[in-house]
Amino acid sequence: MKFSIAKTSLISLALLLSASVCTAADTKAVAPQPAASKAQATPKNVKNGADAKPKAAPKIKLVDINSASAAELKKLPGISDAQAAKIIAGRPYGSKAWLVSHNIIDAAVYEGLKQQVIAKQPNKDAVKNAELYMKKK
Repeated sequence: MKFSIAKTSLISLALLLSASVCTAADTKAVAPQPAASKAQATPKNVKNGADAKPKAAPKIKLVDINSASAAELKKLPGISDAQAAKIIAGRPYGSKAWLVSHNIIDAAVYEGLKQQVIAKQPNKDAVKNAELYMKKK
C-alpha cells in the first residue's frame, strides 16, 4: 500500500515538474523599454491635464470580389486591367482564396491584397450558393 502511494506521488511530482518546465520554456523574456523623456510623454494637445486619445487606424474599405466593378478592382495593389477582367469572368467565388486556387492571380499578388478583399456570398441560402458554384465547373 505504501509503495503505491509513493509511486502515485512520485508520478504526480514528475508531471508537475514537467508542466512547469514546459510553461517556463513558452514564456519569453521581455526587454525593458527605455524611459521616455518628458517631451515625448506629454502630447502638445493636452488641455487641463486630460490625456489625449490616440487616433484609431483608418478603416480599410473592403472590396467584394463577387460584386466589385473593374475600376474598384484595379485600385487594389498589383491588379491590372487583364487581372480585373479575369476576376470578373470567374465569378462567383466561394472565398477570396479561390483567386489563387483557381489561377486567377499569383500567390504573391494575393498576399499583398488579401487583407483588402472579401467574397460575399450572393445568396443567404447555402444550397443556392452551392448550385451557383457547381454550374461554374
